[in-house]
Amino acid sequence: MKLKYFSELKRSMEYLAKQRKTLFIGQAVEYPGTAMYNTISAISKSKKLELPVAEEMQMGITLGMALNGLIPISIYPRWNFLLLAVNQLINHIDKINDISDGEFDPRIIIRTAVGSKRPLNPQSQHLGDFTKFFKESCKNINVQKLTKSEDIFRTYKDALNSKNKINLIVEVADFYNEK
Repeated sequence: MKLKYFSELKRSMEYLAKQRKTLFIGQAVEYPGTAMYNTISAISKSKKLELPVAEEMQMGITLGMALNGLIPISIYPRWNFLLLAVNQLINHIDKINDISDGEFDPRIIIRTAVGSKRPLNPQSQHLGDFTKFFKESCKNINVQKLTKSEDIFRTYKDALNSKNKINLIVEVADFYNEK
């Protein structure tokens, strides 16, 4: 039985993949290794850019791609990994429109998740939930946490089309197998 939370994530990623300018970027986007991979496994490799473990570099590449007209979906499997990209996220992406006097207004979708505790607890270095901190710290990034299955598709569709051009979407990894 496919669970609705997971199914909605997969449907959302397949919808995003159909858009001409989108590209999935990150670790375990072309090759298995995280639960997020399973939501994009059916997507063509031509829509994916696999990167090494270099989180800050990934966020810098994400911004560069967006400034060149692409719509990156930058994947950080857990919040604790995204913390390593905070310089790029807060000092560059969040402020790019301001520091360019409105010249640059890129569209970016960042996916992350609160790590799963079940069936195996990976301990505290993989379980952080920094949603509240980022909501308070980023004035130009729309930060949303997906707690209900019925909100998933609309949230990702809105991230692609809404006036909020930079979106950080937080998933709950335990829900992949539970909801």
